[in-house]
Amino acid sequence: MLETIDLGGIPADVVRKRIKHVHLSVYPPTGRVRISAPEHMALDTIRVFAISKLPWIKGQQRKVQAQERESPRDYIDRESHYLWGKRYLLTVVERDAAPSIDRKHNRIVLSERPGTTTERREELLDAWYREQVKTAVPPLLKKWEALMNVKSSKVFVQRMKTKWGSCNPTSRAIRLNTDLAKKPPECLEYIVVHELAHLIEPSHNARFVSMMNLFMPKWQHYRDELNNLPVRHEDWDY
Repeated sequence: MLETIDLGGIPADVVRKRIKHVHLSVYPPTGRVRISAPEHMALDTIRVFAISKLPWIKGQQRKVQAQERESPRDYIDRESHYLWGKRYLLTVVERDAAPSIDRKHNRIVLSERPGTTTERREELLDAWYREQVKTAVPPLLKKWEALMNVKSSKVFVQRMKTKWGSCNPTSRAIRLNTDLAKKPPECLEYIVVHELAHLIEPSHNARFVSMMNLFMPKWQHYRDELNNLPVRHEDWDY
């Protein structure tokens, strides 16, 4: 059951889960607040905790509302698309064969069957970006799991509307956003390190920050670089 509480004029959705601690999230594009809380925690306790975090919530809302967004893509010839932070022009080629995508110099060449729809082109490119991330991740995991003395159980790459990555410390599974393939390579590496750090410390407390400072001293620079880049245009359903 979804509950809503008021935080000094800011509405917040409360979702009950089988967890031990309260988690706050602020979602684009409007800065909607969502609180995940233990199933039996009193609503007043949740409200007091959230109100104590109001400066953080307002700061996150300003960030997501100000973040630049890509214009909608039509997936047509000479449209700009990005791979690892570099701009490419899309070239669409029709042929009676299985669809494929190749990178050639400054172009991303999409070969498709005649009559392919815009929606199908988007699906093909999303799948291609997913494969780019899947290919880039294993050497990063090998490097950082050894340095941090941790081991993930599984890495999933998927389209994510509100996060660049996530980690489940219990299952040790990590999820990465497909769109990281569009950003500079150091952004993907930062997210991998960030999520691996959650295998040691689930929250973003002082211990987590200390670990990030130790393993990746420039992590805040990479975080800001990633968060200042335009994000995918989405048709939000709330």
